[in-house]
Amino acid sequence: MKSKLILIGVLFVLIAIVFLQNPGEVVYRVYFWRISLSQMILLPLTLLAGFFLGFSVASLRRRRP
Repeated sequence: MKSKLILIGVLFVLIAIVFLQNPGEVVYRVYFWRISLSQMILLPLTLLAGFFLGFSVASLRRRRP
């Protein structure tokens, strides 16, 4: 149990380092819209979106007989 907490802590620190090292700004152009967003915001959003997408696909697969 203690080794699992240490692993989670190390992963959290590594992810935080990656987020903090990317303070640049990203500009997306979708048709007529221009969206400007910081990478520090974009990276956690994509991480959460990927997590929830994977979690929902896994739960859908588990429900099938």
